[in-house]
Order: sequence, then structure tokens, then C-alpha cells
Amino acid sequence: MIIQKYGGTSVGGADPIRRLGEIVRTSLAREPVVVVSALAGVTNRLFHLTELAVAGAGPEWETELRAIGELHRKALVDLDLDRALVDPLLSELADLARGIALVRERTPRTLDAAASFGERLSARIVAAHLLRSGIPAVALDACDAGLVTDDRFGCARPMPGGDETIRRTLLAATRTDSGGWRVPVITGYVAKSRSGEITTLGRGGSDYSAAIFGAAIGAEEIQVWKDVDGVMTADPRIVKDARHVRSISFAEAAELAFFGAKVLHPATMAPAVAKNIPIRVLNSFRPDQPGTSVLSRPDGMSATVRSIAHKDHIAVANVVAAPMTLQFGFLEKVAEVFARHEIVIDMIATTEVSLALSTEPGARLEPAVAELSRFAEVSVVRDLSLVSVVGEGLRERVDECATVLATLAELGVRVEMISYGATRNNLSVVIPGPRVREVVSALHGRLFGR
Repeated sequence: MIIQKYGGTSVGGADPIRRLGEIVRTSLAREPVVVVSALAGVTNRLFHLTELAVAGAGPEWETELRAIGELHRKALVDLDLDRALVDPLLSELADLARGIALVRERTPRTLDAAASFGERLSARIVAAHLLRSGIPAVALDACDAGLVTDDRFGCARPMPGGDETIRRTLLAATRTDSGGWRVPVITGYVAKSRSGEITTLGRGGSDYSAAIFGAAIGAEEIQVWKDVDGVMTADPRIVKDARHVRSISFAEAAELAFFGAKVLHPATMAPAVAKNIPIRVLNSFRPDQPGTSVLSRPDGMSATVRSIAHKDHIAVANVVAAPMTLQFGFLEKVAEVFARHEIVIDMIATTEVSLALSTEPGARLEPAVAELSRFAEVSVVRDLSLVSVVGEGLRERVDECATVLATLAELGVRVEMISYGATRNNLSVVIPGPRVREVVSALHGRLFGR
């Protein structure tokens, strides 16, 4: 069995769904399990719908609800399917939005419930298309496929020991009366808690869903179908001659994902690594391309650098202990503040009495800064970018690290932070945001141009 996860652009309308169907058809001998995201842009629209509803903007949220409905009905009509197929779910969504508007409140629970409709609608449309194309298929909500999580709305995690339940449930759902294979089309991103409430795995969690199901059934491969040919040596929007990377290690893929590459969700790695299941990133718009394989030990491990990732719109918080205070426990106190405000930290540079911490894009720092200011001096530098040179070979050779630093010096780029340690799979620098394209292009030329 294989897992085939399709992202939003791969289910973004009738034509992408038709391509999906042909890919599934050619894979039937390998017994594919399909995991789908919401149609492109729908999750954001569902969150916007709840914003309008909680504001009491009656005509606005009703208009948005109709637009979401028509988007899915158009896909059905274009695929020559019954446009009423999605009516029960859209009616349920309308009831939820009406309830939010009535109480003027969005809770994490209601946000997860609203967000779940994207994948639930998508799974039903894709399964219906496969059936009409002559491929036995069944739409399954992830909870009906055995996925049960904890109660952390917005970032739920699967309960331990659930693999056997998933395996048993899927096997029961995927066998036809004649013993053949019925393709399950499962909602990514969405699950249910032990108490029966709808939960989500966090943005980008459809990749994670695919890995969870892949690990549970012992899949021979997890395919992640997107709108790119796989991992590139840099963002092709910045570096026009960026090269395709045929294979990378699990560790390198995790570093690239964490430091800004959008090809894989970071949490995807864990279940696959635990079961040593290969992941392949493929382009549903160009299925003839080989994609990128993510393996425990890929070919060409002699390559020092695999790729350059970058992340824009980050900030750095500089925290210095107040004079004449005891310094032990300072790091712990700072970490507790950031954890309490759920601010994700990318990099840390520290001395005995000071810390510099880079944050995820869009992090709301003001409440944390106010609390830190009670026992430390705090300053925040914004409009920064993080650039990471990633490759397991960096741990063996120092010349590439020297090349990175020399290139920055030649460009006259001020470095706000630098990190090289721990895994030694990446050398990361934080630089002024306006210089990121220049830096990525120059580094790519120096590291891959020879």
C-alpha cells in the first residue's frame, strides 16, 4: 500500500481533480490510500467566514458562505457530478456560522469545527469523481479511519497506540465485496478528540495526516503531491536557475521545512522516520517528473549543501538581564514567558546575561515583551529574514561555512544572528529583510555555481 497526499492546488478545481484521478488510476496496483487537503484557499476563507460571523456582519458572512458553497458546487458541475452532493455539509456549516454570529464568540473548538469543512467537502468531491471514473472509492473523515487525537484544538496530536485501530479500520473500509481494492479518500488536517470533538492538526497538517496513516499501515511509500517538482536548491522565484534535488535525508528535509521551505510540513517527518518509510514529493501537474525522495540515507550523500531556505518577516527579541540581578535561572524564566505566550522560536543566541531569539513570521510579541520587561531589558528588531544553508555534509567540512560568511562580508550584509550547532545540518543567519533576495542569489551562485 502507498499513501498519496494531494495538496490544495492539486484539488483546486475540476482539471486538477481529473489529473488526480488519472494518477490514482495508474497506481491502483499499489493499493493507494488518498489523503486530501481542502480546495486551494478554502481554509483561509473558512477562517474569514468565522471572523465575519463573530463580528455580527450578517450579510457579509452569508455572502461568504454562499461563495464557499458555489466554489464547491462549480467543481461538482464541471466534473459532471450532482451539485447537491455537498448540500448536507454546507447546511451544517451554515448552522455553525449562525451559532457563532448569535453568541458573538469564536472558541478554539468552533474554529476547528469550521476549518474541518474544507477537507470534508474536498474528500467527498474527489471520491465522487473517482467513482464516476470507474475507480471504486469511498470518502472517509479521518476519525472514521481511526485517527483519534488529544484535546488541543488547533494543534492536536494523535493518541499513542492508535496504529492498530487505523490499520484495522482502513482495511475494513477498503475491501470491496469481491475482495478488490476500494480507494479510501481521507480528510487530511482533520481528526476527532477522545471526547468526540472535531480537532485539527495545525496549518499544513494534511502532510502530517498522510504520515500518520502511512506509519499505521506500514506503507511502502508516502507520496506528497503538490504543484512543484520537488525540493529545489533554492526558491525558484528568487533563483531562476535553481536546480532540482533528487534525494535528501529525513534530517535535511526537516531542517528545510523548519527554516522556510514550503515543500513539506515539519511534523510530517516524525511518523515516517519512526517507521523508515520513504517520502516522495511529486508534482501533480507534471506527474512524469521524478520528484524528490526523502530517505534515511539518500544517494549522493557526499554533497555538502542540499538547498538554501529562507523565511521572511521575522523579528529578533534581544533580552538582557537587569543589572545587579542573580543570573541563574534567567534562561529558564525567558523560555517560560515565550512558551506561555505560544511564540515559536527559530534560533537562540545566548550568553550568561543575554539572549537573542528569532521568532516565527507574524508572531505577536507585545504581551511577551511586556512580561519580560519586568525583569529584563528588551528590544525588538523587525523586518528581518532568516537564511539557512542546509546539508548534512556541513558537519564534515568547514569550507562551505567559510564561503557563506565570506559572501555576506563581500556583500556588506549586517548579520543580526548566526547559528551553527546542535545537528550541524544547517548554518543559519538572520539578516535585514530587504537584502534577502540578494543574499540567497549570491549564496546559490557561490555554493552551486561550480
